[in-house]
Amino acid sequence: MRSRLIVTADDVGLHEGMNAGAVRAHHDGIVTACSVVANGVALHDAVDRLRECPRMSVGAHLTLVEERPVAPVDAVGSLVGNDGRFFDDFRAFAARWALGRIRLRDVERELRAQIELLLRSGLELNHLNGHQHLHVLPRIFHIVLMLAEEYGIRYVRIPSDAAPQGTATGRAIAMRILNVFGAHAKRRGSQITTSAATIGIAAAGQMSAAGLIALVERLDGGTAELVSHPGTGNEKIAVAYDWGYDWDRETDALCDPAVRTALTNHGVELITPEDVALSS
Repeated sequence: MRSRLIVTADDVGLHEGMNAGAVRAHHDGIVTACSVVANGVALHDAVDRLRECPRMSVGAHLTLVEERPVAPVDAVGSLVGNDGRFFDDFRAFAARWALGRIRLRDVERELRAQIELLLRSGLELNHLNGHQHLHVLPRIFHIVLMLAEEYGIRYVRIPSDAAPQGTATGRAIAMRILNVFGAHAKRRGSQITTSAATIGIAAAGQMSAAGLIALVERLDGGTAELVSHPGTGNEKIAVAYDWGYDWDRETDALCDPAVRTALTNHGVELITPEDVALSS
């Protein structure tokens, strides 16, 4: 069976360097889609740059950590700390969610506000996913499905990525937990389309051309989504986002001619989320 691959650049809108990396990886590389953060400080720059990319599929990167809410703070009080910002990361959010301290009506207000802002910015949204994949948490995923149906968005990413085997690293453990949530979400999401597998999540921010080729060589038919994090200017981006990512190397990997050759040699067709929705 021929393999089909969506290549998505996440985090567009968070930083101008991430925006530039996504655009370069689309024009010069294999990126076919991007997901945009409505509450990113570089949203307007992203919207301007995306006008240069009419063939790149655009989606919403729904965000409930690290940034500031789009909705009024007093309308989403359970999502923010005393400083009016979201909590720091997946762990902080998930702990409050597990204790029942996240109000689902706040989540719906905020995610709806993010989608509405992106639409007002002139973007056409064709897919949804979540920053740090919080969108697949039970009950929150139900809200995402409801919004996808309301806004006519048929493709929603559901993570299913192989964790490093035989290891107990933080990233491997987190990937296994995420896969459990993803499997639960896939059972609930029969009305939307998604890929059979996601690749690249376990290697987020650390992907090289050789690593990317290895991922391509393991594709064995069906549809997959490669989750990528391109950017330009590691030092400047790291001032704002100290994630330990090598954005420049990931951009170079996505633009490496050897990667495109590997795709051709293994019969992999590059597609967009819309292609999946149309073929379902």
